[in-house]
Amino acid sequence: MHTWYYATADGQRHGPLPAENLRALAAAGTIGPRTLVWREGLGQWQPLHAFHAELGLDGLPPPLPAAAVSQPPRQGMSGCVIAVLVGVALLVLVPVVGILAAVALPAYHDYTLRAHAAQAFAQAQAQQPAVAAFAAGHGRCPENGDEGFGDAGDYAGTHLASIAFGNFDGGERCGLEAIIAAPGKGALDGKAIWLEHDPDTGLWQCSSNAADKHLPVTCRG
Repeated sequence: MHTWYYATADGQRHGPLPAENLRALAAAGTIGPRTLVWREGLGQWQPLHAFHAELGLDGLPPPLPAAAVSQPPRQGMSGCVIAVLVGVALLVLVPVVGILAAVALPAYHDYTLRAHAAQAFAQAQAQQPAVAAFAAGHGRCPENGDEGFGDAGDYAGTHLASIAFGNFDGGERCGLEAIIAAPGKGALDGKAIWLEHDPDTGLWQCSSNAADKHLPVTCRG
C-alpha cells in the first residue's frame, strides 16, 4: 500500500499518510482537486484529481474554472454618467453582498470546523495499527504507558488535546479516545472521537459526541 504526501498553498508538505487518511481529508474539504500530491513511483507532484480512480475519489468535484476577468469601463463617458452608473450599481450590489455574506459566512465557518475535525481524526487514526498490533501480540488492549504508547497528553498538538488507549466499557474491544483541541471553536473543543477495533473483522468503528455535520463521513451517526 502506498503512502502519500500533500502540499498546502503555503508550500508546507504533509505526510506520510495512508490512502484512507487522504480520502478523509478530501471528503472534509481540507484538500481539493488542485492540491498537489505525491507517492513513491511518481516522477513529480501532481494534482489530486489525477488520482480519482486510484484513491476512490470519483465523487470529488472537478477543479473550479478560472474566474472571469471583469472588463474595464468604456472610455469617453462623462463624469455625471459614471456617477449615475456607480450609484445604480451600489443600490443593486449592497443588498446582494449582504445576502451573500449571510449565506457564505456560516458556510465557511462550518467548513473550517470540518477541516479541523478531519485533521484530528487523521491524527487519531494513525494510532490504529499500533493498537491492533499490540492487542494481537499481548492478548490484551494497550494502555497509556505501555511500550510504544505515551501518556495521554503526549499526543497533544494543534488538533488534539490527548489520546487515551484502552478497552471500551470493560469489553474485549480495544480502541482509543481522542479529545479534540479547538480553542475558540466551542462546537469542537473538548469533543471526543472514539475509534473501536473489532478483532474478528479487523475493522474499525468511529463515533463522536460532536455534531455530525462537523465530522468525517465515517464518524457520523
